[in-house]
Amino acid sequence: MSAALSAPQCTDVLIIGGGIVGASAALALRQKGRSVILLERDFCGSRSSGVNYGGVRRQGRPLSQMSLSQRAHGIWSQLPELIGTQGEYVQCGHLKLARSEADLASLEAYRERTLAFGMNLQMLSAATLRQHYPWLGAGVVGGSLCPQDGHANPRLVSPAFAKAAARLGADIREQTQVQELAHDGRHFVVRALGQPEIRSNFLLNCAGAWAGTLAAGFGEPVPMVSLHPVMTVTEPLPMFMNLSLGVEGGGIYARQAPRGNCVIGGSQGYALDDKRARPSREAVSLVLQRSVELMPALRHAHIIRTWSGTEGYLPDREPVVGFSTTTPGLLHGFGFAGAGFQIGPAVGAVLADLVCEGRTATDIDAFALSRFQNLVQPAPDVSLDRSFSRSSSLVNVT
Repeated sequence: MSAALSAPQCTDVLIIGGGIVGASAALALRQKGRSVILLERDFCGSRSSGVNYGGVRRQGRPLSQMSLSQRAHGIWSQLPELIGTQGEYVQCGHLKLARSEADLASLEAYRERTLAFGMNLQMLSAATLRQHYPWLGAGVVGGSLCPQDGHANPRLVSPAFAKAAARLGADIREQTQVQELAHDGRHFVVRALGQPEIRSNFLLNCAGAWAGTLAAGFGEPVPMVSLHPVMTVTEPLPMFMNLSLGVEGGGIYARQAPRGNCVIGGSQGYALDDKRARPSREAVSLVLQRSVELMPALRHAHIIRTWSGTEGYLPDREPVVGFSTTTPGLLHGFGFAGAGFQIGPAVGAVLADLVCEGRTATDIDAFALSRFQNLVQPAPDVSLDRSFSRSSSLVNVT
């Protein structure tokens, strides 16, 4: 082994995972002057952060996430200055539709509960919807509009956070497979294929749907499962949809890209293996059926591409954000249940707060990993690598 590979490298913070959370944490940490190494087994933003729907919405989030969402809203407004691109981000409004009087009452109750957050939610009657959005189907009885919500292109935005962090001096290593993680009592010790050993004071677990394996290796198993949202894209169509569309109670979500393509999500696909997922024919058919019901103009549109990805879901559909309960210096940021794109930059900023100040002004109390301690059995003990001290905790992540 060469001297370059045998000499350990040291950093303040090591981040596992180059999605929008890990990359934004790297950027925020560099802004605070901390040295950062980020390891991504594929390419930054190539997994769920880059293949999601692209919704940038606050409307519809549980109250527990509103502090994070509001902080993220401010970050999104500074996107060009922060990462060097607008990323097709537009504050076109997010319209959540009601298909029944019960749905409409639910939207009104949500508006009342969120008045303090300044989203300016506007309740719209069926007649008003017909006037402003004549392309909507007959089954809609009303809706709620959040004027400052919108959408962006995740394929542009997510990788741009990693590039911005690199410009500020973060060491971003793509196509780097982590083999072992350990804590020797003082530092995290990380081994990756073809890389020198890395020693770090802090470790950020931002590994997305695969973060549960890392957490369990440090004695913090979580009941996380993987699901696979289905996405479809139509051929370019004349522009008609000037907002981001959702449905109370779920079903589909849709937006129209600047080139005219309609991006539509909904239903669930299936896993090919632990890294790849695909939409089923049945799932795509269901998405198309629901789309035409809400937007009859799509009846004859051609679908030119479909895809799926892998997202981590916890039982309460809330993420894990914050300090480890077992290992000093370990922080988690994962489990966003398919809704992490908008809040991702705020989660990265919060993780940087916790590293640098030991606390954050953003409310994350609902996201403590300890809430699952009575729901899962502790991970079995793992034998220690001989090169580490007996106090080490060894995690094999291959």
